Amino acid sequence: MSDRPVVLAEAARPLWRKIWEFPLVALLVAIGVVAACIAGVGAAFSALPAFENDNLNLVVRGFAGVIVTFIAYKLIIRRLGERRHDDLPLRGALGDTALGFGVGFAIFTTVVGIATLAGVYRITGWGSWTDFIEIVMNAGVVAGFMEELLMRGILFRWMEEFAGSWVALAISSLVFGLLHMGNPNATLFSSLAIAVEAGILLGGAYMLTRSLWLAIGIHAGWNVTQGFIYDVPVSGNAWQGMVEARLAGPELLTGGAFGLEASVIALVVATGAGAWMVLRARREGNVMQPWWTRRRIARVEQAEIEE
Repeated sequence: MSDRPVVLAEAARPLWRKIWEFPLVALLVAIGVVAACIAGVGAAFSALPAFENDNLNLVVRGFAGVIVTFIAYKLIIRRLGERRHDDLPLRGALGDTALGFGVGFAIFTTVVGIATLAGVYRITGWGSWTDFIEIVMNAGVVAGFMEELLMRGILFRWMEEFAGSWVALAISSLVFGLLHMGNPNATLFSSLAIAVEAGILLGGAYMLTRSLWLAIGIHAGWNVTQGFIYDVPVSGNAWQGMVEARLAGPELLTGGAFGLEASVIALVVATGAGAWMVLRARREGNVMQPWWTRRRIARVEQAEIEE
């Protein structure tokens, strides 16, 4: 998309609007809106009596947070900045999310399959459905939506508008990995692994589709598959899965107590899938140049037209 109309209108815009629409300002405002939504929902549920059923509390609170934030996105966040774009379009939402969930399932099933062939993953018996609702809501719905909105829909989006696609991919991936440093059993290697494998995979999904739904589906499918289907810790958090499984062997292959996400197996498989999507996005012209480069090109094009 050409920046020529933006450049032509730039001189006519007042200073306050130039500041308000600057990418990094839009980024900070968007983060503030999401933080306000999270705080507001938390305060509302603290003031209201809780349901007697813990699972019902999880479902209601989780969906309330997602719905409130989704509405705030539609009303406020998508209208920020110079380049108005809706990363959560209703059209195609269900299909892209379902596709993403399937991709997340397939990728982590491949990781578990390789770990099984390597002799470091073994099913030892049947588990239970005790943690099913918690895994689906916390690791699937809430983590998939909220983390992708923040990391790809806000941080990646406006870092890309400011510094270009490659810087945005690098920064959003690094931040995503560092945010997992506080997880149970996290190490420097596990955080770097998350940054590379998940950062490139989910960033690539966003670059390819220019929508968050595929990335949300992949994120949720990855988490639910490893936590519930294969009984593997989700980013260091252990839940009861539908089977009982055991990881044993070199930490490079098992990921240690953090889980297979911190293994070289996941690093190779997920990063490979992400790199493929990034390359596809590049071939389809979905790579953005930095803000200053786009402005310079637009000014040159305008000067040539005027001549």
